[in-house]
Amino acid sequence: MSAQGKSKIRISAVSMLHYGKLVSRSILLLAMLCVYLYNRILHTGRILGGFDENPILLSVLWIAFTVEIILRMFPSKLESMGCQKQFARNYRPRRTKPSRQPLPPHTAKGTFLSAAAWIALNGCIGLLYFTGIIDKGILLIICVAYSVCDMICILFFCPFQTWFLKNKCCTTCRIYNWDYAMMFTPLVFIPSLYSYSILALALILLVYWEIQVHLHPERFSEEQNESLSCQNCTEKLCQHKHQLQTLQKKLFAEMKTKTESKHSDAET
Repeated sequence: MSAQGKSKIRISAVSMLHYGKLVSRSILLLAMLCVYLYNRILHTGRILGGFDENPILLSVLWIAFTVEIILRMFPSKLESMGCQKQFARNYRPRRTKPSRQPLPPHTAKGTFLSAAAWIALNGCIGLLYFTGIIDKGILLIICVAYSVCDMICILFFCPFQTWFLKNKCCTTCRIYNWDYAMMFTPLVFIPSLYSYSILALALILLVYWEIQVHLHPERFSEEQNESLSCQNCTEKLCQHKHQLQTLQKKLFAEMKTKTESKHSDAET
């Protein structure tokens, strides 16, 4: 295999970091689900086995996610260009395009639809909580589930990208830095120092992102920022999604062939 072929399949440091987060968050989610179901089945009255009341465990998780949010607020080579394009040092203007052009209208529409869908989803969750159908334990589990889904969106499939934003990849994503605010949205229904402080930090990150979008739209546009072009991408995060889509198409094609073969045999 040529050196060029090998470079195409090499997993980038950013991808490895995302895979690490996916594994660790998935383990946390599985552990919380097991503890929750155990205490529900035995009717212990402790929805998460005391986890939600243990200051040490809560502090560890709070610190871990807080550090992630704070680091996102500064330039970093260990973060995707998708969330780093807001910084001036990552703006490389294209010579053929004038700077400071507004983002296209379909981007605003996709952003609005994404926000509306997220508000509607979490509004339903809040309604279920206040009517007593789900409890605080489920809200915490949903937050962790969101954190797992965040990694799935980056590595495999993103419904916001596919259904609303129509962006080519995470690098050009309009709402990349909404992720922590979206992740911790259910915490708004659980008043506490832990929940409100981490949610406040996530909202600060989101607001700063939106300020940069409106002050410097050229940094967020592939047509104006050379750093967002495919040829300058070092992460290759889109390869995971393309591989999955190729696998899906292959499986669907095989299923279709088998179905047609069965119908043909039945007719004969």
